[in-house]
Amino acid sequence: MHIKKAQYLISSPTYEKCPQPDKPEYAFIGRSNVGKSSLINMLADNDKVAKTSNQPGKTQMINHFEITSVPKAGDVNESKWYLVDLPGYGFAKISLSSRRRWEQMIENYLRKRENLAMVFVLIDARHSPQKLDLDFIKNLDLWQIPFTLIFTKADKEKQAVVSKNVKLFLETLLKNQQFLPQHFVSSSLKKSGKNKILDLIQEKNNELHS
Repeated sequence: MHIKKAQYLISSPTYEKCPQPDKPEYAFIGRSNVGKSSLINMLADNDKVAKTSNQPGKTQMINHFEITSVPKAGDVNESKWYLVDLPGYGFAKISLSSRRRWEQMIENYLRKRENLAMVFVLIDARHSPQKLDLDFIKNLDLWQIPFTLIFTKADKEKQAVVSKNVKLFLETLLKNQQFLPQHFVSSSLKKSGKNKILDLIQEKNNELHS
């Protein structure tokens, strides 16, 4: 897949205020400070699409970006789809009431957004399995929402450590799930994993339009 254009569209406080569900939609979510904005900018081929910040919890609404893509550079057969940046879960310094409101907003979006084709759950590859991530994935499984894992920040730790953490995370998932989800290992700095993630989105778009 080749991205021709990526533009910010709207930030919505509830799923009801989101754009018309007339295009396939791919949502990205993870713990605060997992590198979500950097990953989105890498995929969109534009460093300024999603705002990056060193302060966790900056994303507080459902952010839609409209993407125009072609299967490969030079093709004229364009597709339009939505990339969605969801608030992170975890370490943000917010009140309990705000956190509950966020959780409800995210759950309503995930369970009721009819054009949601895939949720990409971002996991920090530098760490061993975290309860927050495992609990969130358990909910996705319970709600029967299709998801794919992206292990981020693979360049910020030794390869052996990254491989060990990924293996351990998948083994932990297998204790409660019959099947393992698809997963990718990525680095926004080195742009690794980019083509595989975009290829999966292209594949899903093709399925939805066939």
